[in-house]
Amino acid sequence: MRKGKVYIALLHYPMYNKRKDIITTSVTNLDLHDISRVARTYNVESFFVVHPSPNQHRLIKEIVSYWQEGYGGSYNPDRKEAFNRLKTVESLQEVFALIEDETGRKPDTIATDARIHPNTISYNALKEIIFNQEQVFLIIFGTGWGMEAGLIEACTYILEPIQGSASYNHLSVRSAVSIIIDRLLGEY
Repeated sequence: MRKGKVYIALLHYPMYNKRKDIITTSVTNLDLHDISRVARTYNVESFFVVHPSPNQHRLIKEIVSYWQEGYGGSYNPDRKEAFNRLKTVESLQEVFALIEDETGRKPDTIATDARIHPNTISYNALKEIIFNQEQVFLIIFGTGWGMEAGLIEACTYILEPIQGSASYNHLSVRSAVSIIIDRLLGEY
């Protein structure tokens, strides 16, 4: 049984675009569905969608509400259950505050990135910590072309990149979340 409590956050700001400009990305319907299902399957405490725009919050509410209160909720109760894990917030600071209110502890932050950093941690090493220590963890996933560098460097851990058998390395965030959560929280 896992001793650590694990939360995940999907960040939409501050992200890079392909020119390395800081931008805010848009919410993607499939990300909400697929990451919520991963969170429920692997017993993640909460899945935070972090976006500063009220318009994007309304969009998220409309999507989630269809699956929790509308026809989608009665048609597919499993989806309704998965969406119970999703929380929409405006900032990463709000995520920290909510986790601390719930657990009484500040979370250790885990950045995900497609690049290797000097203080990168392996999946096996982090999995050992998560399963054997009573800590609170927040795994942060970025959108666009990745999270702003200062945000990554401020994290407690930086997870090693997912590496396939080809030199191509540009997964969708929902695919990356599935792979990473399975590696960290799957069978131990």
